Amino acid sequence: MPHAAQRKDHPLSMRLPDADLAIIDRAAQLRGRSRTEFMRDAAVRAAEEAIMDTSLLRVSPEAFDAFVAMMDAPAKPVPALTELLRRPAPWEAAAKK
Repeated sequence: MPHAAQRKDHPLSMRLPDADLAIIDRAAQLRGRSRTEFMRDAAVRAAEEAIMDTSLLRVSPEAFDAFVAMMDAPAKPVPALTELLRRPAPWEAAAKK
């Protein structure tokens, strides 16, 4: 039995210049998404970032002291990352050939 399409509770309408619509459509196509899905995801992600940027994070004094200690501690080398950063970039390796 076919499933009915899920009803959207709150439609949203926007007026956009042709250039904006073209770039949104191109990005949505590259992601394999519809324009609506792409714009909804982008809007929700931007909203979440705005909320997180303005949200206050509260921690105990002990947790804050532990955080500061970790930030102040010298960095420990990560062997895989060190090796990766020593490798020439693909475009540098190709130029040497």
